[in-house]
Amino acid sequence: MKQLIKYSGVIVIIIAVLLLGIYFYANPASNILLVISGLLLLVGLFGYIITNKLVLD
Repeated sequence: MKQLIKYSGVIVIIIAVLLLGIYFYANPASNILLVISGLLLLVGLFGYIITNKLVLD
C-alpha cells in the first residue's frame, strides 16, 4: 500500500499526459483539456515530491 501512495503522483502525471494526447488528436475548440491537464501535472508533481518526503520504506 505504501508503494501505491508513493507513486500516486506519477499516476496523476500519466493521466495528465493522456489528456494532452487526447487534446492533440481530438483538436477540440475549447481549452478545457489543457487547463485540466496542466492542473493535474502540477498536482502530480507536488504530490510526488511531498509523498516521497513523507512516506518511508
